Amino acid sequence: MTRRKAKRPWPWVTITKKGELALRGGHPWVYAGEVIEVNGAADGGLCDVMGQGKRYLGTGFYNSNSLLRVRVFSDNANDQFDDAFWRRRMQYAVSYRQRVMGEGFSSCRLVYGDADGLPGLTVDKFEDMLVVQVMCLGIDLIKEKLLGLLCEVLAGQGVPVRAVYERSEGALRHKEGLADVSGFLPLGTSRGQVQDNTVIITENGIKYRVDIAGGQKTGFFLDQKYNRLATAQLAQGLTVLDCFTHTGAFAFNCLKHGAQFVTCVDASQEALDRAQENAVLNGLEDCISFVRADALQWLPQQQKQTYDMVILDPPAFAKKRTAAANAFNGYRDINRAGLMLLKRGGFLATASCSHHMPREQFLRAVQQAAQATSLCLKQIAALGAAPDHPVLMGVPENEYLKFYLFQAV
Repeated sequence: MTRRKAKRPWPWVTITKKGELALRGGHPWVYAGEVIEVNGAADGGLCDVMGQGKRYLGTGFYNSNSLLRVRVFSDNANDQFDDAFWRRRMQYAVSYRQRVMGEGFSSCRLVYGDADGLPGLTVDKFEDMLVVQVMCLGIDLIKEKLLGLLCEVLAGQGVPVRAVYERSEGALRHKEGLADVSGFLPLGTSRGQVQDNTVIITENGIKYRVDIAGGQKTGFFLDQKYNRLATAQLAQGLTVLDCFTHTGAFAFNCLKHGAQFVTCVDASQEALDRAQENAVLNGLEDCISFVRADALQWLPQQQKQTYDMVILDPPAFAKKRTAAANAFNGYRDINRAGLMLLKRGGFLATASCSHHMPREQFLRAVQQAAQATSLCLKQIAALGAAPDHPVLMGVPENEYLKFYLFQAV
């Protein structure tokens, strides 16, 4: 860290020793309870963060309405937060994805918040369409400038952007004092004048029609890309049950790798309609069936049918830390119900996307489920999100996705 020497143009806050230790350990958030003094900081504006003895710790966006009082994105006292600075951030984010994703760059997460030094900003790329979420007031105030710079960076590398769609919605945004916003932004070659909200992407050799305006989150879950592939490589000749299928991605990967038949379960008819459309798009409609049901209730009711592989990819059971205990029970129960339908020697693919459910706790829930069904689980793989969702060291919140493959014996 660099000590503050020259007078700086930004207001500042001083923080507790606890907050200083967290920042110096790599965590970019200053919580409200860690702020001792505020000197001139305005909501959405930049401020320096000072530790003990007025030691400069970093610069970030201030928001008095948020529990995350300051989101720090730089610890370099020489940084000037002009267009050139933000352009470099976008260039770093794009170059990283091009390197780690290879052919998968066509549809990937381009920007992942704090991991890219762009707090509260998520940008997913679906071919030539970008879908954006903004969950930070400071970023929200300059979002069109930032996204314009991103489009310029992509254009400079010959990567077309037809349109940019914003889907900034939900509780996290409300905690920043921001209202929900959705719609096309005046960016890209179409300048937002797009008639169709869908785009066809290809992932792992499979085509999907993605609804960028109406689908969950940003329209498609990109983080499971390689977990789907790892699961599919075990699926040749197997009968598969895919629970919480959403638009069928795990199912289609399994069928592409030779699965005999896949049964897909989801509570959303809209998601199942999209999955059926994707099945036709890939010529897989004859070896797949769809069941509209809440898998949490449907699984325990199934007594006669068994499967060679069961896939469990539920939504987050713990969206708050206080829900962790109930979430543990939920993961244990859903895995027990899934294992009850699994043939001995079959394969279990199971996931948790709750960052409040630590990896060791999730494993304990799965282990208890196995014991309740008198099965022994052999771990094949322990995975996480694809590398376009990088885990920033010192920020455990980034490591939200846990994914495991087991054989049940």
